[in-house]
Amino acid sequence: MGEKKAFALRINQEMLKELEAWASDEFRSTNGQIEYLLHEALRQRKKNIKKTTVKEKKMGE
Repeated sequence: MGEKKAFALRINQEMLKELEAWASDEFRSTNGQIEYLLHEALRQRKKNIKKTTVKEKKMGE
């Protein structure tokens, strides 16, 4: 994944409590849970972009 860079994250207190509970349920730190969720969201986005690109190519043929 490469070098990590720290940055401040402003988040609603209620959302943070939910994330902390979710992280605990999955035996992760809160930071680890946020990283995991972002990683999964980016992976899904890339997957959707690929599908869209393939559909557009097929429609153009």
